[in-house]
Amino acid sequence: QVKKEVGDVTILINNAGILIGKKFCDLTDEDFEKTLRINFFSQVWTLKAFLPAMVDCNRGHLISTASAAGLMGLYRLSDYCASKSAVIGMMEAINSELYHGGKRGIKTTIICPYFLSTRLSKGFKSKRPCLYPVYDPEYAASRIVDAIKKEKFYLIMPPAVYLLGLKIFLPRKAVLFLESYVKFPESMEEAYGQK
Repeated sequence: QVKKEVGDVTILINNAGILIGKKFCDLTDEDFEKTLRINFFSQVWTLKAFLPAMVDCNRGHLISTASAAGLMGLYRLSDYCASKSAVIGMMEAINSELYHGGKRGIKTTIICPYFLSTRLSKGFKSKRPCLYPVYDPEYAASRIVDAIKKEKFYLIMPPAVYLLGLKIFLPRKAVLFLESYVKFPESMEEAYGQK
C-alpha cells in the first residue's frame, strides 16, 4: 500500500517493540514467538519490502531501533535481548552485504538506547541514573535525528552502555557485578515482578 500510494521509500525507520519482562522459565512459547514477531520479524518484513528499491537506485537510509539489551543478555529480558540482538546482527550483515556489493549509497544506523520513559518501560526506574538514565522520548528522538543526519552506524545511549561492550574482555563475574552495582535486577523486579 505504501509503495502504491507514496512510491519508493528512501528512508526506513524501524521502531517496533514489546517488552514482557518475565523470567525465562515463566515465558510461554507464545510469549517468545510474539516478542520475536514484533521486535525482529516486523523489521525483516519492512526491510524486504523497501530495500530492493533502494538497492536498485543505490540510495537510501535504513534505521533500526534495537536496544542496549541487544548488546548483552540481561535479567528478565531473555526474549527481548534475543530479539534485539537479532536486529543488531541482521543490520550489521545487511550493511556488510551493501558495502561489499558496491551499494555504498545506502546508509545504515542502529539505535541502541537504554530505557526510555515510554509505555514499553512503564514503571522502570534506574537505580544509578547518573550512569544509566531513563531518557524522555523527546531527548532520545533528537539524538536519533542527529545520528541519522550524521549517518552514524551506531547510536548508543547513554555513553555508559559502551561498558556492555567490554563483556567479551571481562570475566563473567565482573559483568554480573556491574549488573549488581547498577541494581538492574532490582529495577526489573520493581517494574515487572508484580505483573
